[in-house]
Amino acid sequence: MSTYLRKKTNYFYWTLLTLMIIWLPLSISAQSPNLNPTEKAPIVVDGHVLFQVGSLNNFSAQQRANVINEILAEEVRSLEPVDIIVFQNRQQTVIRNHTTKRHLLSVTEVDVIAGSNPFEQAVIWKKHLEKALKQGQFERTSSYLRRAGLWSLGAVFGASVIQFGLIFLGMLNKRQEQSERNLPRETVYLRQPLIQPFWRIFLLISPIVLWLSVFTYICHLFPMTRSRLYQIRMLLEQPIFSLGKNSYSAIQLLLLLALTVGLWFFVKGVIFFLKAYLLSRLGTHRSVQEMVAILVQYILLFLGFIILLQLWGLDLSAVAIIASVLGVGIGFGLQNIANNFISGLIIILERPIQIGDFIKLGELVGTVQSVGARSTQIKTWDGVSIIIPNSRFLESEVINWSHGDATSAIRIPVGVAYGSDIKRVRLALLQAAREHQEILVTPRPKVLFQDFGESALNFELRVWLQEPRHQFRIKSELNYAIEKNLRYYGIEIPFPQRDLNLRSPYFKELLQGILPTTEMTTPLSSNSDQKVEPDLVNSLGNYELDSLEDRLTDNDLQTLVKLMRSPEGVSIEDRRYRLNIYPACFIGSEAVNWLVENQNYSREEALELGQILVERGIIHHVLDQHAFKDSYLFYRFCEDEQ
Repeated sequence: MSTYLRKKTNYFYWTLLTLMIIWLPLSISAQSPNLNPTEKAPIVVDGHVLFQVGSLNNFSAQQRANVINEILAEEVRSLEPVDIIVFQNRQQTVIRNHTTKRHLLSVTEVDVIAGSNPFEQAVIWKKHLEKALKQGQFERTSSYLRRAGLWSLGAVFGASVIQFGLIFLGMLNKRQEQSERNLPRETVYLRQPLIQPFWRIFLLISPIVLWLSVFTYICHLFPMTRSRLYQIRMLLEQPIFSLGKNSYSAIQLLLLLALTVGLWFFVKGVIFFLKAYLLSRLGTHRSVQEMVAILVQYILLFLGFIILLQLWGLDLSAVAIIASVLGVGIGFGLQNIANNFISGLIIILERPIQIGDFIKLGELVGTVQSVGARSTQIKTWDGVSIIIPNSRFLESEVINWSHGDATSAIRIPVGVAYGSDIKRVRLALLQAAREHQEILVTPRPKVLFQDFGESALNFELRVWLQEPRHQFRIKSELNYAIEKNLRYYGIEIPFPQRDLNLRSPYFKELLQGILPTTEMTTPLSSNSDQKVEPDLVNSLGNYELDSLEDRLTDNDLQTLVKLMRSPEGVSIEDRRYRLNIYPACFIGSEAVNWLVENQNYSREEALELGQILVERGIIHHVLDQHAFKDSYLFYRFCEDEQ
């Protein structure tokens, strides 16, 4: 126990000795500050800087300025008449308020500018002090405060008027953009890439600058808020850290941040102009445009940021060692990003996939929306956008139906029962293919007899189409048609079956004992030939689904569209909504009413018919944001878009 206490005591003494060694130099340095004879500190009255003073005896310039500023603040708040005098006292030049008998400050040799003496300097400072103190006392009177309040209200009212003007300009700009969508590209090529982005930035930044200016103006009207604003500015100007021989404050960091944001918007504008005007007019492929734009963007950002750091006063050699150390550590953490970036460049150069291609990657099937430097965006058939790292396209197998010749095949397996007429099977499958309008005539549809299955004869219908992205819908429609034709020709689609054969000399006697009246003359196999009655075939030939889409043929839809677009059809005209004009459109609820009144559909059938027109690409919502609804929404025929 004594050994334990001895160790604890030794630890305590060593800790105390260490704290004393650390604290002693700090306390000595605090009591005897290192004075800089060239240091200057400002004298401030209500946020106005009058002049600067230097260090004196054991007081630094800042400590001396703090004492003088407190004395001047008391003079302003006293509201006593200001009568400042200058006199010599024991070889010192003193500035005093004769009314309050308060010593304001002493002028020493360190305060004098070159070519002058303390007394002359004191006379000059006397004028600044009298003006500042009288101005401060006047600004604390009730008459000035009332006047400043009115000025503040006027500034807020004027800023509000300007704000509403900016909002009105924004609405006019949006309306002009809407009207320019129908104009040729050459008409607005200069406005869109150059003027439009900067105009948007102006509309975004102007309200911020406006209200910051109003806030600063109101703060400068009142002495207390002006003093607080000056203190905040001094706090932001205090050095936060040092790199090399230079120190940097919060204001300098904010300035660097603002310049960086400005550089980003500038580079974005240059890239937009490069893509929309220069590269598009050269006739280069869209993927090449993206690659050139990405490379130019990174180069401009890198060079611009280096120039900003140089203008900011940062010595890049001071951070070279830190950057090299961090570069090694960050390199290991960013190797996946670098892999994706290089993969993106390879994809853009070799172009195995391009924007608009219909691809399959693993379980994902969709259309390529964009190929970026790090990732590629795919939009699936159900409208979901998926972001995929570029490295996956080089590491995995990709099926690209749009690469080269977009013509692709669809294989539909069909199984029929044993004993079916294979000629009728072939006829039913080919008839379903030939009746579909999106199936190509060349190459011709084929029916292949695949094999003899356990329960069925396996066939395969092979057809070709021009748009592979529609293969799922076309395959579904073909399945409907095949099922209908097989029913018409009386062809059975089997299900898995098993024949059970029992061999036992006692099995028959056992069954006769259990079921004495049952005659064992019927074979257990169910493979007897069955003939389809003519009436059954006729009824199957007239078989129709109850769905409205199945009852309507393409000719019916074309006739209906002509009626809707005729003068007696739905009202198609330019419509206005929230200061925006939507040309050549109709209202969804009015179209439903027209179908009910003129085509004798129920309201539910009219709504279903409108959705069928949307899915067939005949009509669409003007902003492509809604399906067909029985409400006040604008829709347009796709023919009117052209």
